[in-house]
Amino acid sequence: MIEKEELLTIMPHSGKMLLISRIKCYNLEERIIHAEYDITEDCLFYDPVLAGVPAWVGFEFIAQAIAAISGLICRERGEKPKLGFILSVSAIKTEIPFFRAGSTVEIKAKEVCCIDSIYTFGGEVLLEEKKAIEGKLMLFDVGDEKLQILKKEYGAIE
Repeated sequence: MIEKEELLTIMPHSGKMLLISRIKCYNLEERIIHAEYDITEDCLFYDPVLAGVPAWVGFEFIAQAIAAISGLICRERGEKPKLGFILSVSAIKTEIPFFRAGSTVEIKAKEVCCIDSIYTFGGEVLLEEKKAIEGKLMLFDVGDEKLQILKKEYGAIE
């Protein structure tokens, strides 16, 4: 089990933008991760009208689980975590409108394809062991050289 303090060393997220509470288990060779997030009023996406977090935020939970497995792979190689960009979110299916504050969601992600620095992952978010959201995310893994080009071109990426 990997808890919050260690998560901060493998992920480029922090503060309210960190949407993973813990990693339950992972497999670096198969690029599989199971994580959890505790839904609280402190969540960046918390909506007081819903008394929870909209279900569409589940794709960001999945994206952060993917960032966590990427960070674990980088750590294994002795590298610092890489910045990644979501290129697309597809095949999203939601079974509920929101995640209620006080609940804990389980997040699962698995790499299904990789071409150069473009990765496709399938993911799902479960609430009380029932699938609440599922979908596919395509991401672009940015290495240091590419990041420097983006910084020079756009000047705002940190």
